[in-house]
Amino acid sequence: MLITSMLLYAFISSFTPGPNNIMAMYLAKKHGFRHALTFCLGVGTGFYVILLLCCYFSLWLQDLIPKIEFWMSIIGSAYMVYLGIKIIRSKEEGDRKNGEGEKRFFTGMLMQLVNPKVILYGLSVVSVFVIPNYNSTAGLWLLAALLGLIGFAGTVSWSIFGAVFNKCLTKHRKSFNLLMFLLLIYCAYTILKY
Repeated sequence: MLITSMLLYAFISSFTPGPNNIMAMYLAKKHGFRHALTFCLGVGTGFYVILLLCCYFSLWLQDLIPKIEFWMSIIGSAYMVYLGIKIIRSKEEGDRKNGEGEKRFFTGMLMQLVNPKVILYGLSVVSVFVIPNYNSTAGLWLLAALLGLIGFAGTVSWSIFGAVFNKCLTKHRKSFNLLMFLLLIYCAYTILKY
C-alpha cells in the first residue's frame, strides 16, 4: 500500500477548511477550547463511523451514493445554512447549560453523517488505499481508527486556532461571524453545485 500517499491525502482532506473545521474554530472562539473539544470528539466519532461503514460497505455504497447523493446534498447544505444562521445571529456570550456538551457532540457527529465531502472522502480513501491492500477485520478497524484520528486532529487544530486567537476574534466578532457564515454558505453552495 502507498501509505505515504494515503497519509498525504488524509492530512490534506482533514486539515483544509470545511464545515466541521469552521464550526470547531467558531465554538472554540465563542466558548473556549475545552467546550469545542466535545464537538471535535463528535466529529471524530462520526468520521470513524463513516470510515468503518465505507470499509465494510464500499462496493454497496458506490452503487447507492449516486442514488441518494442529491438528497444528502440537500440535507447537508440545509444543515450548513442553519448553522451559518445560528452563527450570524449569535450573541457574544452563549448559554452554558447542562447537556450542552452532549448536544455539541451529537451536532459534530451529525455533521459528519450528512456531509457528502466526508462520505466521498471515505469512499475514495477506502476504495483506493485500504480495500485493495487490506481485507482483514483488524486491518480495516486499525486503518479506520488511524484515518479517524487524522480527521479528529484536523478539527482540533481549528479549535486551537479559535481558542488562541480568541481576543482578536472577539474584538472583531461581527466580522468573524459574518466570515464564518459566508464560509458555511459557500460550503453548502459547493455541495449543491456538484
